[in-house]
This record gives sequence, C-alpha cells and structure tokens, in this order.
Amino acid sequence: MRNRLSVVCSLLWIVPLLSPAQDYPIRPVPFTAVKVTSQFWAPRLETNRTVTIPFAFKKCEETGRIDNFAVAGGLKKGTFRGIRYDDSDVFKIIEGAAYSLASHPDKQLDAYLDDLIHKIAAAQESDGYLYTVRTIQGDSIKDVNGAGKTRFSRLEGSHELYNVGHLYEAAVAHFQATKKKTLLDVAVKNADFLVKTFGPDKLVAVEGHEEVEIGLVKLYRVTGKKAYLDLAKFFLDMRGRADKRQLYVVGHNQAGHVPTRHDSVYFQDHRPVAQQTEVVGHAVRAGYLYAGMADVDAVMGSKTYRPALDALWNNATNQKLYLTGGVGAHRSGENFGDNYELPNQEAYAETCAAVAQMLWNYRMFLLTGEARYLDVFERSLYNGFLAGVSESGDQFFYPNPLAADGKEKFNMGLATRSPWFGTACCPSNVARVLPSLPGYVYAVRPGAGQTQRAFVNLFMAGTGTLPLEKGNVRLTQETNYPWSGVVKISVEPEKAGAFSLAIRLPGWAQGRPVPGDLYRYTDTRKEQIVLKVNGKTATYVLEKGFAVLDRSWKGGDIVELELPMPVRKVLANDKVQADRGKVALERGPIVYCVEGVDNGGTVSNLSISDQTQFSTVSAPDFITAATLIKAKENGRTFTAIPYHLWSHRGPGEMAVWLPKK
Repeated sequence: MRNRLSVVCSLLWIVPLLSPAQDYPIRPVPFTAVKVTSQFWAPRLETNRTVTIPFAFKKCEETGRIDNFAVAGGLKKGTFRGIRYDDSDVFKIIEGAAYSLASHPDKQLDAYLDDLIHKIAAAQESDGYLYTVRTIQGDSIKDVNGAGKTRFSRLEGSHELYNVGHLYEAAVAHFQATKKKTLLDVAVKNADFLVKTFGPDKLVAVEGHEEVEIGLVKLYRVTGKKAYLDLAKFFLDMRGRADKRQLYVVGHNQAGHVPTRHDSVYFQDHRPVAQQTEVVGHAVRAGYLYAGMADVDAVMGSKTYRPALDALWNNATNQKLYLTGGVGAHRSGENFGDNYELPNQEAYAETCAAVAQMLWNYRMFLLTGEARYLDVFERSLYNGFLAGVSESGDQFFYPNPLAADGKEKFNMGLATRSPWFGTACCPSNVARVLPSLPGYVYAVRPGAGQTQRAFVNLFMAGTGTLPLEKGNVRLTQETNYPWSGVVKISVEPEKAGAFSLAIRLPGWAQGRPVPGDLYRYTDTRKEQIVLKVNGKTATYVLEKGFAVLDRSWKGGDIVELELPMPVRKVLANDKVQADRGKVALERGPIVYCVEGVDNGGTVSNLSISDQTQFSTVSAPDFITAATLIKAKENGRTFTAIPYHLWSHRGPGEMAVWLPKK
C-alpha cells in the first residue's frame, strides 16, 4: 500500500499525496488550503468551532451517547441510553471536530478526542463489530423492532451500517487532521469485518438508511483497499434486487403487516438503483444514496449510474425542490411528495436533507463541470441549510417550513428552534458541514490533454491556494457577498503561465432562479453581468455556466466581477398548487420571507402586486448584519428578511410566499 500520510480532507473529499489514478475529473481544493475571511461566513465558522462543536459534545455526554461507548467497552457500569442510531451523532461531531483541528490546532480538543476514541475502541467487539445498543444489551436486546434480535437481522431499521458509515468519515477526517491512526484502526477493523460478512457468496443485504457507501469510498481513498470500494458497489447494486434478496417493506417482520407499494419506495428499494428515475422515499436516505452512486462511478471510472443520476436530478430539481433548496414534503416518513407537491406550512424540508442535496449536487458538478449543480448547492446552502442553525450556534431547526402560524409545534414539539433533539442528526450534521465549507469554494481540473483549469465555485472573501501542475495559484477574493454582487479576485501564480480561470455565473444572475422551469422570475429581462481583467472588459467563453478566461496569467492580475442584485419576484410552476397565485422575493442567492414581528404581528394581510415598489436597506445591527427588503404600495410598507434569519425573535407568523394581487 502506498504511503498516504500527507493528506488533507473535507466532508466530501480525500486528497492523498498520491491520488488514485481514477476519480472525479474535477478535484476540489481542500478546505485546509482555503482561508475564509468573509464577513458573512467567517463569524459563522468561528461560532461553529467555539460554540456548536463543544455544545454538541456536551449534549452527547448529557444524553448518554458517549457513555454508551464506555459501557459497551466495560469501562464503566450502566445501561444503554437513547436510540439505536445515536452512535452516529458522536461520529459526525468527531468529524467536525477533526476539521476544526486541521485549521485551528487545539490541544484541549485533541486530548478530548483521544479520550473519546479510547472509549469507542473499547466498545468494538473482537471481530470488528461496533454497535453499542447490541453490545450492551446482548441477547436480551430490548430495541427489537429497530435493532433486530441478531446482527444485521433488521437492517431496514437498525442503522448498523449507517452508524459505521459515519464512523469511517470521522476516522478519515481525524487521521488526516492529526496523523493519528487510533480511530482509523477502529474503522478499518470494522470495514474488514463487513467485507468478510457481506458479498455475493455471503450475506446479501443492504442498509435501510444509506450512508455506508460514502464512508467506504472515503476509506478506500485513504487506505487503498479496493475491497472497500467493491463493497460500496455491492451495497448499491443489491438495492432493489428482488431476484437477490427480499426487498424492504416497513415492518415486514411484524405479524399481520400488509405491504404496500410505498414500503420499498421509502427505502429506495423498489427497483435497482441504475433503473430509478424518480426521487422517492425518505429524503435524507435518498440524497446519501445518490451521492454514493456518484462516488462509486467516479472512482471506478464507469458510467453505470450516470443515466439514473441524471434522471433523478432532473426530477428532484424540476419537480420536488423547494425555493429554499430544501427537499421533503411529508413530515410523515420524512419523505418526498409527488411531483409538484410542495406544501408550505406543512413542509418538512429537513436540515439533513438539505445537507444530502448539497453533497449530491457538488458531486454532480465534479463529474460534469456544470455550474447548474452549484446553483442548486448554493440555494440549499444559503437558505434550506443555513436556516437550520441559529446565529448563536446552539439552537436548531429539524424541519424548515416555508410558512408558520406561530402556534403549530412543527419543530419536534416546538414552534421555534430547539437546543437539541432526541434524534439529533441535524445538529451533528451542522457541526461537520460548516468547518468543511471552505473546501467547496474552489476546484481544479488537471491537464490530462486539456488546458488546466481553476474553478471559482462560490463567492467568499478570503484566499485559496489552488494546486495546478505548473505550480500553485493563489486566488484572493474581496467581496461582501451575498449582500453585494461585486467580487474582486487577485490572481497570483507561482510562475507566470497559461491556464483557464472559470468563474461561475450564477443562474439567478442570468435570469433563472433554478435550472429548470419549477420557478421563474416575473421580470424576464437579463441584467448585465460585468467582467473585467486588469480594468478592461474581458472577453470570455460561457461554458457550462462558467465564464472561462483562457489566457496567460501573471502575478498582480485582477479580475473584477459585478453580478446584478435587484429584488426579484418569483413565481412557481402552475402545477405547484400550494404556490398558485403567490409571489416570493429573492435577491442574489438569498430567499426572503416576511415575519409578523416586523409587520404588526401578522403576515396574513400582506400581498404583492405589479405596483409594489421595492428597496433594500443595509441593516448592520439586525439579528446579524444583513440586507433587508422594504416593500411599498399605496403608502403601505412591509419588511422582508432573509429566510435563514427567521424565528430568531421567538415564535410568530412567517411566510415565504405571499398572495399576488
């Protein structure tokens, strides 16, 4: 096996010293090579580091999630506390903490992780199996309906493989941040056990909650063990294979259960994944599945799943995507709805589902180089995901509805953000996503017979060092994005030379809120995008949504981009019944909403007409620095705020979509 010690990582990506010969044609620039100074993002990343991660670990201590490992490992006496999938929360927070360590060395956090990993290693059984609820309860396991009486006997609900998928991601992140193999050894021992257990001539089964495929690919990248990659593909290929195994139905082991068509659909287990064309079932599981399919295709150099991925993405984006970038219409089952079924107040749009959409869309960009996937990524990031965590970093949304009456307890029993949940997948996902965010800003396309290319995917003030074959290129962004569309990029190559710089021109700046026809602007005029190099209007090629500048670059070159940011009125496709006769507001990548607290206590009397005039107000002392929208008609005014900032001032009425007069 090759030496892979000098490596860096992100939530998506592992970049070894010697990369595998086959992988995504476009490679992300690791988050450790990007320093974010953005007035918008830098405070949030710091809050995640200093508040969210310590807070999440404390909650894991208080709720028994960490003690479960100590009890399973014989380090202390006790019983299992919590739910069978709680192990995964600990792993996700470790992953986030490892990203934090990689960019902000912290001896105290490092020592805390060492102690925690000691407990996890103790909880692992001698053959590599790791699942605290079964190890603690043994043959008398009480969580029979969820965990199964014996190992892997109830995979549709046990989360046995889901948990360790997050273990693998955490282990890789920790190894690459600290160079310690303590958690990686646990992960490898478990993965080797799975390789011995599952396969064509062994146990033919798949996990009910997809995720392990993503973790196995990451583990393959850092260890070089192809068996892990093969196992990930096996799990994908056995899903929906009624000729190989019994398909999952909700409660199929329960006496008297009558299966319905929707049971296997819930698990994306209704047909082979390469034949699936509609996003269905549990929205988080689905997003993780599609991300795993993209990973396996990329690393194996195949296009086995590509037709399905294209069809699934078109369905998700053109028929099942909320304006906020969230997905999942049904609270019952946390499921996708039917095509164009996008209720507002009843919307689920789980924070974790937004994360899954981001992971999937970024991988689709890496496969294709198409900016439309980044457009969806950005929409989810600034709206559907970011609403899931408070500015203080210790309050969270599980669902993210697009309307609220201030009374309904939509958020796991509350009408506003909560400090924690019994099922805490969303807070732990926030803890790991935010510190990895700088790793999504830039990407590179190696030469391989083509001109080397540096991609600017997202606009964030700060500096990134991009590895090109002829030397590193340092890109420095100066911008107040997302409140301003003015971006200045300083280009500093180690050696002057030719390469192409590809700068994403967001769909919203070209008159398209989303790639398809699910949403449209009322004003069809295309505002002018200004792009200059060294003060002169630049000639560029628009390629797959990127402005490509192909030239010889030298130190001191300056690129200036100006994206128009008028207030835009948005209409939904007429097939979206919930939004017929309604209008929403956007500015740049930000979706806006109205809250009762700003508008006399109610939003039910607000509407928008063709005569409504809009202006923007810079509000540095709002909940946080933000740009607000002021609407005026016939002497009456109302205020709209960024959707991600709603419910910071207590429960109340809120709406993204307003009646159109």
